[in-house]
Amino acid sequence: MNRRAFLRGTAVAGTAAIAGCLERLGFEEESAWDNPPLVEDRPDAVYLPAGKEEMGHYGRASDGEYAVELSYTIPHRFWTVSGDTQRVDVDTDDSMHLMLTVWDEETDTILPVNTDLELQREDGEVVEQLTPWSMLSQRMGTHYGDNVTLPEEGAYTARVRVGPVTTDRTGAFEGRFEETSTLEVEFEFERSDIHDLEFNMVDEERRGAREAHTLMDPSGHDGHGDGGHGDGEPGHAPTSDGPPVAELPGDRLGTERSADAKITAIRASAERVAGDGDYLVVCPRTPYNDVSLPSATLRATVERDGTTVLEGESLAETIDPEFGHHYGLDLEALESGDELTVAVDRPPQVARHDGYETAFFDFDDVRYTVS
Repeated sequence: MNRRAFLRGTAVAGTAAIAGCLERLGFEEESAWDNPPLVEDRPDAVYLPAGKEEMGHYGRASDGEYAVELSYTIPHRFWTVSGDTQRVDVDTDDSMHLMLTVWDEETDTILPVNTDLELQREDGEVVEQLTPWSMLSQRMGTHYGDNVTLPEEGAYTARVRVGPVTTDRTGAFEGRFEETSTLEVEFEFERSDIHDLEFNMVDEERRGAREAHTLMDPSGHDGHGDGGHGDGEPGHAPTSDGPPVAELPGDRLGTERSADAKITAIRASAERVAGDGDYLVVCPRTPYNDVSLPSATLRATVERDGTTVLEGESLAETIDPEFGHHYGLDLEALESGDELTVAVDRPPQVARHDGYETAFFDFDDVRYTVS
Protein backbone atom coordinates (compact mmCIF):
# COMPACT_ATOMS: atom_id res chain seq x y z
CA MET A 1 0.00 0.00 0.00
CA ASN A 2 1.55 3.37 -0.95
CA ARG A 3 1.16 6.66 0.80
CA ARG A 4 -0.68 8.42 -2.00
CA ALA A 5 -3.14 5.57 -2.34
CA PHE A 6 -3.68 5.82 1.40
CA LEU A 7 -4.28 9.55 1.07
CA ARG A 8 -6.74 9.08 -1.75
CA GLY A 9 -8.59 6.43 0.21
CA THR A 10 -8.97 8.64 3.25
CA ALA A 11 -10.12 11.78 1.41
CA VAL A 12 -13.76 12.49 2.18
CA ALA A 13 -15.94 15.56 1.94
CA GLY A 14 -13.93 18.53 3.12
CA THR A 15 -10.15 18.77 3.28
CA ALA A 16 -8.33 15.88 4.91
CA ALA A 17 -5.02 16.64 6.64
CA ILE A 18 -2.96 13.45 6.70
CA ALA A 19 0.15 13.87 8.85
CA GLY A 20 3.23 11.65 8.84
CA CYS A 21 1.88 8.83 10.97
CA LEU A 22 2.59 6.34 8.20
CA GLU A 23 6.06 5.43 9.39
CA ARG A 24 4.72 4.80 12.87
CA LEU A 25 2.21 2.44 11.27
CA GLY A 26 5.03 0.53 9.62
CA PHE A 27 5.15 2.08 6.14
CA GLU A 28 8.65 2.34 4.69
CA GLU A 29 9.95 5.22 2.59
CA GLU A 30 10.13 3.06 -0.53
CA SER A 31 6.35 2.56 -0.41
CA ALA A 32 5.51 6.04 0.82
CA TRP A 33 6.49 8.18 -2.17
CA ASP A 34 4.26 8.15 -5.18
CA ASN A 35 2.70 10.71 -7.46
CA PRO A 36 -0.25 12.54 -5.87
CA PRO A 37 -3.62 12.38 -7.63
CA LEU A 38 -3.71 14.30 -10.90
CA VAL A 39 -6.84 16.26 -11.75
CA GLU A 40 -8.76 14.80 -14.68
CA ASP A 41 -9.93 17.01 -17.57
CA ARG A 42 -7.50 19.77 -16.67
CA PRO A 43 -8.17 23.10 -18.39
CA ASP A 44 -5.57 24.81 -20.59
CA ALA A 45 -5.28 27.33 -17.79
CA VAL A 46 -4.29 27.70 -14.16
CA TYR A 47 -6.32 25.31 -12.01
CA LEU A 48 -6.60 24.14 -8.41
CA PRO A 49 -4.58 20.92 -7.92
CA ALA A 50 -5.88 17.87 -6.05
CA GLY A 51 -3.85 18.62 -2.94
CA LYS A 52 -1.47 20.92 -1.14
CA GLU A 53 1.80 19.91 0.52
CA GLU A 54 3.31 21.41 3.62
CA MET A 55 6.83 22.77 3.37
CA GLY A 56 9.72 23.41 5.72
CA HIS A 57 13.04 25.18 5.54
CA TYR A 58 16.57 24.28 6.52
CA GLY A 59 18.18 27.70 6.69
CA ARG A 60 19.49 30.76 4.91
CA ALA A 61 22.79 32.38 3.99
CA SER A 62 23.92 35.70 2.54
CA ASP A 63 27.13 37.33 1.33
CA GLY A 64 25.74 40.86 1.07
CA GLU A 65 25.01 40.53 -2.66
CA TYR A 66 22.97 37.36 -2.83
CA ALA A 67 20.75 35.77 -0.19
CA VAL A 68 19.60 32.15 -0.46
CA GLU A 69 17.09 30.02 1.44
CA LEU A 70 17.03 26.22 1.37
CA SER A 71 13.56 24.68 1.70
CA TYR A 72 12.12 21.18 1.44
CA THR A 73 8.90 19.29 0.94
CA ILE A 74 7.62 15.85 -0.04
CA PRO A 75 9.04 14.50 -3.34
CA HIS A 76 6.58 15.24 -6.08
CA ARG A 77 5.87 15.29 -9.79
CA PHE A 78 6.68 18.25 -12.03
CA TRP A 79 6.98 19.14 -15.71
CA THR A 80 10.12 20.53 -17.34
CA VAL A 81 9.78 23.02 -20.20
CA SER A 82 12.77 23.31 -22.52
CA GLY A 83 11.15 23.61 -25.90
CA ASP A 84 9.28 20.35 -25.29
CA THR A 85 7.38 19.56 -22.09
CA GLN A 86 8.46 16.47 -20.16
CA ARG A 87 6.79 15.04 -17.07
CA VAL A 88 9.13 14.03 -14.22
CA ASP A 89 7.58 11.47 -11.87
CA VAL A 90 8.55 10.66 -8.31
CA ASP A 91 11.17 7.94 -7.89
CA THR A 92 11.04 5.60 -4.90
CA ASP A 93 14.63 6.59 -4.06
CA ASP A 94 13.78 10.29 -3.77
CA SER A 95 14.39 11.62 -0.27
CA MET A 96 12.70 15.00 -0.67
CA HIS A 97 11.97 17.86 -3.04
CA LEU A 98 14.68 20.44 -2.31
CA MET A 99 14.13 24.10 -3.21
CA LEU A 100 16.25 27.25 -3.42
CA THR A 101 15.08 30.84 -3.33
CA VAL A 102 17.62 33.52 -4.30
CA TRP A 103 16.94 37.19 -3.66
CA ASP A 104 18.33 40.67 -3.01
CA GLU A 105 17.99 41.50 0.69
CA GLU A 106 17.96 45.26 0.20
CA THR A 107 14.90 45.32 -2.06
CA ASP A 108 13.36 41.88 -1.38
CA THR A 109 13.53 41.15 -5.11
CA ILE A 110 13.64 37.52 -6.29
CA LEU A 111 16.63 37.13 -8.62
CA PRO A 112 16.77 35.13 -11.87
CA VAL A 113 20.23 33.58 -11.60
CA ASN A 114 22.26 30.58 -12.61
CA THR A 115 22.36 28.09 -9.73
CA ASP A 116 24.29 24.90 -9.00
CA LEU A 117 23.87 22.79 -5.88
CA GLU A 118 26.30 20.40 -4.20
CA LEU A 119 25.32 18.33 -1.16
CA GLN A 120 28.13 17.17 1.13
CA ARG A 121 28.38 14.98 4.21
CA GLU A 122 30.15 16.22 7.33
CA ASP A 123 33.40 14.63 6.14
CA GLY A 124 33.25 16.58 2.86
CA GLU A 125 32.11 13.67 0.68
CA VAL A 126 29.92 14.95 -2.15
CA VAL A 127 26.76 12.83 -2.38
CA GLU A 128 24.74 14.86 -4.89
CA GLN A 129 25.52 17.45 -7.56
CA LEU A 130 22.81 19.06 -9.64
CA THR A 131 21.63 22.17 -11.43
CA PRO A 132 18.18 22.80 -9.94
CA TRP A 133 15.38 23.53 -12.37
CA SER A 134 13.98 27.04 -12.59
CA MET A 135 10.44 26.31 -11.37
CA LEU A 136 6.99 27.78 -10.93
CA SER A 137 4.58 26.55 -8.26
CA GLN A 138 1.43 27.96 -6.76
CA ARG A 139 2.74 28.00 -3.20
CA MET A 140 6.43 28.82 -3.76
CA GLY A 141 6.10 31.00 -6.84
CA THR A 142 9.36 31.14 -8.79
CA HIS A 143 12.23 29.15 -7.29
CA TYR A 144 14.84 26.51 -8.14
CA GLY A 145 14.30 22.88 -7.21
CA ASP A 146 14.45 19.17 -7.89
CA ASN A 147 13.81 15.83 -6.21
CA VAL A 148 17.02 14.64 -4.54
CA THR A 149 18.30 11.40 -3.04
CA LEU A 150 20.39 11.30 0.13
CA PRO A 151 22.06 8.04 1.22
CA GLU A 152 21.18 8.28 4.92
CA GLU A 153 20.11 10.56 7.72
CA GLY A 154 22.62 12.93 9.25
CA ALA A 155 24.36 16.27 8.91
CA TYR A 156 24.86 17.76 5.44
CA THR A 157 26.05 21.01 3.90
CA ALA A 158 24.39 22.50 0.84
CA ARG A 159 26.93 24.47 -1.21
CA VAL A 160 24.94 26.77 -3.49
CA ARG A 161 26.71 28.43 -6.39
CA VAL A 162 24.70 31.45 -7.52
CA GLY A 163 25.14 34.13 -10.15
CA PRO A 164 25.44 35.98 -12.27
CA VAL A 165 21.94 37.34 -12.86
CA THR A 166 20.93 36.32 -16.36
CA THR A 167 18.71 39.28 -17.27
CA ASP A 168 19.19 42.99 -17.91
CA ARG A 169 19.37 45.16 -14.78
CA THR A 170 18.14 48.73 -14.55
CA GLY A 171 17.91 51.45 -11.92
CA ALA A 172 19.86 50.69 -8.74
CA PHE A 173 20.48 47.15 -10.02
CA GLU A 174 22.81 48.37 -12.78
CA GLY A 175 26.30 47.00 -12.16
CA ARG A 176 25.11 44.53 -9.52
CA PHE A 177 24.80 40.72 -9.54
CA GLU A 178 27.57 40.31 -12.12
CA GLU A 179 29.71 37.88 -10.15
CA THR A 180 29.37 34.28 -9.02
CA SER A 181 29.24 33.45 -5.32
CA THR A 182 29.11 30.23 -3.27
CA LEU A 183 26.93 30.16 -0.16
CA GLU A 184 26.63 27.33 2.36
CA VAL A 185 23.65 26.15 4.38
CA GLU A 186 24.14 23.37 6.94
CA PHE A 187 21.19 21.12 7.68
CA GLU A 188 20.22 17.89 9.41
CA PHE A 189 18.36 15.41 7.23
CA GLU A 190 15.83 13.29 9.15
CA ARG A 191 13.28 11.23 7.26
CA SER A 192 10.68 11.98 9.91
CA ASP A 193 10.85 15.68 9.00
CA ILE A 194 9.68 14.82 5.49
CA HIS A 195 7.14 12.18 6.51
CA ASP A 196 5.63 14.47 9.14
CA LEU A 197 4.73 17.10 6.56
CA GLU A 198 1.01 17.21 5.91
CA PHE A 199 -0.62 16.65 2.54
CA ASN A 200 -4.01 18.35 2.40
CA MET A 201 -6.50 16.92 -0.08
CA VAL A 202 -8.79 19.40 -1.82
CA ASP A 203 -12.51 18.61 -1.99
CA GLU A 204 -13.18 16.67 -5.18
CA GLU A 205 -15.72 19.19 -6.46
CA ARG A 206 -13.10 21.97 -6.25
CA ARG A 207 -10.27 20.13 -8.00
CA GLY A 208 -9.59 21.64 -11.40
CA ALA A 209 -11.43 24.87 -10.59
CA ARG A 210 -10.09 28.04 -12.19
CA GLU A 211 -8.28 29.25 -9.10
CA ALA A 212 -4.97 28.64 -7.30
CA HIS A 213 -3.52 27.97 -3.88
CA THR A 214 -2.26 31.14 -2.21
CA LEU A 215 1.44 31.82 -1.91
CA MET A 216 3.07 30.42 1.18
CA ASP A 217 3.65 32.71 4.16
CA PRO A 218 7.39 33.44 3.92
CA SER A 219 7.77 34.02 7.65
CA GLY A 220 6.89 30.50 8.72
CA HIS A 221 7.05 28.01 5.84
CA ASP A 222 4.03 26.26 7.37
CA GLY A 223 5.65 26.17 10.79
CA HIS A 224 8.36 23.62 9.94
CA GLY A 225 12.07 24.34 9.98
CA ASP A 226 14.60 26.26 12.00
CA GLY A 227 12.14 28.96 13.02
CA GLY A 228 14.77 31.59 13.72
CA HIS A 229 17.70 33.55 12.36
CA GLY A 230 21.20 32.34 13.00
CA ASP A 231 24.25 34.58 13.34
CA GLY A 232 24.49 36.70 10.22
CA GLU A 233 21.57 34.85 8.69
CA PRO A 234 19.23 36.91 6.49
CA GLY A 235 15.52 37.16 7.12
CA HIS A 236 13.06 34.85 5.41
CA ALA A 237 12.87 34.86 1.63
CA PRO A 238 10.20 37.16 0.16
CA THR A 239 7.29 35.90 -1.89
CA SER A 240 7.76 36.08 -5.65
CA ASP A 241 4.66 38.10 -6.49
CA GLY A 242 5.53 41.29 -8.33
CA PRO A 243 4.97 44.83 -7.08
CA PRO A 244 1.25 45.73 -7.30
CA VAL A 245 0.52 46.95 -10.82
CA ALA A 246 -1.46 49.91 -9.49
CA GLU A 247 1.66 51.13 -7.66
CA LEU A 248 4.06 50.95 -10.61
CA PRO A 249 5.23 54.34 -11.94
CA GLY A 250 4.14 55.47 -15.38
CA ASP A 251 1.01 55.38 -17.54
CA ARG A 252 -0.75 52.02 -17.42
CA LEU A 253 -1.97 51.10 -20.91
CA GLY A 254 -4.03 48.18 -19.67
CA THR A 255 -4.02 44.55 -18.61
CA GLU A 256 -5.02 41.81 -21.05
CA ARG A 257 -5.34 38.03 -20.66
CA SER A 258 -3.63 35.49 -22.92
CA ALA A 259 -2.80 31.81 -22.30
CA ASP A 260 -4.33 32.56 -18.88
CA ALA A 261 -1.54 35.02 -18.04
CA LYS A 262 -2.28 38.60 -17.06
CA ILE A 263 -0.17 40.86 -19.29
CA THR A 264 0.12 44.50 -18.22
CA ALA A 265 1.71 47.20 -20.40
CA ILE A 266 3.04 50.45 -18.91
CA ARG A 267 4.62 53.52 -20.52
CA ALA A 268 7.23 54.47 -17.95
CA SER A 269 8.31 58.01 -17.20
CA ALA A 270 10.59 59.56 -19.79
CA GLU A 271 13.45 60.19 -17.34
CA ARG A 272 14.18 56.45 -17.35
CA VAL A 273 15.60 56.70 -20.89
CA ALA A 274 17.91 59.09 -22.69
CA GLY A 275 16.37 61.66 -25.02
CA ASP A 276 12.67 62.07 -25.63
CA GLY A 277 11.69 58.42 -25.85
CA ASP A 278 9.60 56.16 -23.64
CA TYR A 279 10.39 52.99 -21.78
CA LEU A 280 7.84 50.24 -22.40
CA VAL A 281 7.29 47.88 -19.47
CA VAL A 282 5.42 44.60 -20.02
CA CYS A 283 4.59 42.44 -16.99
CA PRO A 284 3.28 38.91 -17.70
CA ARG A 285 2.07 37.36 -14.45
CA THR A 286 0.05 34.48 -13.09
CA PRO A 287 -3.66 35.36 -12.82
CA TYR A 288 -4.27 34.80 -9.11
CA ASN A 289 -0.99 35.30 -7.25
CA ASP A 290 0.65 37.94 -9.48
CA VAL A 291 3.86 35.92 -9.84
CA SER A 292 6.09 37.12 -12.67
CA LEU A 293 6.61 34.71 -15.57
CA PRO A 294 10.32 34.48 -16.45
CA SER A 295 12.32 33.15 -19.40
CA ALA A 296 9.83 34.07 -22.12
CA THR A 297 10.42 35.84 -25.45
CA LEU A 298 8.29 38.92 -26.17
CA ARG A 299 8.21 41.47 -28.98
CA ALA A 300 6.29 44.69 -29.60
CA THR A 301 4.74 46.37 -32.63
CA VAL A 302 3.38 49.94 -32.75
CA GLU A 303 0.99 51.27 -35.38
CA ARG A 304 0.21 54.97 -35.80
CA ASP A 305 -2.58 56.15 -38.09
CA GLY A 306 -2.42 52.86 -39.98
CA THR A 307 1.36 52.95 -40.42
CA THR A 308 3.72 50.59 -38.63
CA VAL A 309 6.33 52.71 -36.80
CA LEU A 310 7.83 49.84 -34.79
CA GLU A 311 7.70 46.23 -35.96
CA GLY A 312 8.44 43.12 -33.96
CA GLU A 313 11.01 44.68 -31.65
CA SER A 314 12.26 42.30 -28.94
CA LEU A 315 11.76 43.19 -25.30
CA ALA A 316 14.57 42.51 -22.85
CA GLU A 317 13.91 40.42 -19.75
CA THR A 318 14.83 42.79 -16.94
CA ILE A 319 14.86 43.25 -13.17
CA ASP A 320 14.47 46.67 -11.59
CA PRO A 321 14.00 47.78 -7.95
CA GLU A 322 10.75 49.59 -8.83
CA PHE A 323 9.23 47.36 -11.49
CA GLY A 324 10.61 44.06 -10.29
CA HIS A 325 10.85 41.37 -12.96
CA HIS A 326 9.49 42.56 -16.32
CA TYR A 327 10.23 42.81 -20.04
CA GLY A 328 11.37 46.25 -21.21
CA LEU A 329 12.08 48.22 -24.36
CA ASP A 330 13.41 51.73 -25.07
CA LEU A 331 11.42 53.22 -27.93
CA GLU A 332 10.47 56.52 -29.51
CA ALA A 333 7.83 58.47 -27.65
CA LEU A 334 4.38 56.93 -27.95
CA GLU A 335 1.53 59.17 -29.06
CA SER A 336 -2.14 59.23 -28.17
CA GLY A 337 -4.02 56.81 -30.40
CA ASP A 338 -1.03 54.54 -31.07
CA GLU A 339 -1.90 50.84 -31.20
CA LEU A 340 0.54 48.61 -29.32
CA THR A 341 0.64 44.86 -29.98
CA VAL A 342 2.62 42.52 -27.74
CA ALA A 343 3.38 39.00 -28.97
CA VAL A 344 4.80 36.12 -26.92
CA ASP A 345 6.98 34.12 -29.30
CA ARG A 346 8.27 31.66 -26.73
CA PRO A 347 6.35 30.73 -23.57
CA PRO A 348 8.06 30.82 -20.16
CA GLN A 349 10.80 28.18 -20.17
CA VAL A 350 10.38 27.17 -16.54
CA ALA A 351 9.43 23.85 -14.97
CA ARG A 352 5.88 23.69 -13.61
CA HIS A 353 4.25 22.08 -10.59
CA ASP A 354 0.64 20.86 -10.58
CA GLY A 355 -1.80 23.62 -11.46
CA TYR A 356 0.54 25.48 -13.82
CA GLU A 357 1.60 22.76 -16.27
CA THR A 358 -1.27 23.40 -18.71
CA ALA A 359 -1.16 27.22 -18.65
CA PHE A 360 1.06 29.87 -20.27
CA PHE A 361 1.73 28.09 -23.55
CA ASP A 362 -0.54 29.11 -26.45
CA PHE A 363 -0.42 32.90 -26.39
CA ASP A 364 -2.52 35.12 -28.61
CA ASP A 365 -1.25 38.62 -29.33
CA VAL A 366 -2.55 41.28 -26.93
CA ARG A 367 -3.33 44.86 -27.94
CA TYR A 368 -3.42 48.21 -26.16
CA THR A 369 -4.38 51.72 -27.23
CA VAL A 370 -2.29 54.63 -25.99
CA SER A 371 -4.49 57.34 -24.51
